[in-house]
Amino acid sequence: MAALIAATLPTEAQQVKYSIDGISKENGKTVYLRDRLTRSIVDSTVVANGKFSMSGNADKNAFMGVSTKDAMWSVMLFNDGTPVTINLNDSTLKGSPQNERLTRYDIDINAPYSNFMMKIQTMSEEERKSKELELAGGLMIAMMKMMEGVEKVFKDERETMIPVAFFSEYRSYLGQAKLDSVLATKPVWASHPIVQESLREKAYQKALEERKNAFVGKQFIDLEEADPDGKMHKLSEYVGKGKWVLVDFWASWCGPCKAEMPNVVAAYEKYHDKGFDIVGLSFDNKKEPWVKDIAELKMPWTHLSDLKGWNTVASEVYGVNSIPDNLLIDPQGKIVARGLRAKALHDKLKEVFGE
Repeated sequence: MAALIAATLPTEAQQVKYSIDGISKENGKTVYLRDRLTRSIVDSTVVANGKFSMSGNADKNAFMGVSTKDAMWSVMLFNDGTPVTINLNDSTLKGSPQNERLTRYDIDINAPYSNFMMKIQTMSEEERKSKELELAGGLMIAMMKMMEGVEKVFKDERETMIPVAFFSEYRSYLGQAKLDSVLATKPVWASHPIVQESLREKAYQKALEERKNAFVGKQFIDLEEADPDGKMHKLSEYVGKGKWVLVDFWASWCGPCKAEMPNVVAAYEKYHDKGFDIVGLSFDNKKEPWVKDIAELKMPWTHLSDLKGWNTVASEVYGVNSIPDNLLIDPQGKIVARGLRAKALHDKLKEVFGE
């Protein structure tokens, strides 16, 4: 995915000079300048006598952060060519009007949550437990205030790059539909590489989901893999033979798959005698852990794998790009649902078989 996105990014970005001076009480600690798009370290220096300094060239308007290695807070800035002075003791910045406003927005937006957490830290464990409902309400209020702050940024800063700093929060808080309506107005910040990368990734994920969902309502596609004894079997030996079949995509190395397996086992035990079966198609690379987990997780159904990991034929045929995943196939071999997990699996089987 990273390679795909990188291939679509501009290869010739305009370079401008950055010049960063700062103060910090953490003498001897390394200060890092990080690019928030590539997540790479652009520059670093050591605090000496309470001061530090960095300079060099980076992409114009690159969104960057300055912090020490283990700091909880990073002072954000855009590389707009104006020198900046940073105080890591109070997370403030002096520089261009854009970067100064960015710093103020960042502090103000995070203040409700920071203040709420500071309040909690002063409370004893007993006091926290006795005020759980009150604290839950307080957290909700803090998050709402943060959301209001983010909305203000996107309303007031259409002609600057500042909204880029809060792009993911805006999408998380207010949803893709509202973000799309803002992007339709063609704000200046929409051209920033961070926004463009995010939109490409979203479009890519949407295309993958559409491909996966396109199988629902269609007849299953046959494939052939080996059982744990090495004997080859076709999927058609089990599917379309008068039973409801869950084709389950999983792997022994997949934590979420193994966490979901007790739920799948429970569904099998409840509905197997009513005409429900399962075929597990593993994305494992090695036989030993695959066979070991079949036994340890007590999965009594048919298991097949070509032991090719993500290059398995099952991934290619059914567009599986993440696991756990599954297909529910009716007695005639038509795929009726996909990605049934947790309660959704039981709800669908209850719909088919009743209690």
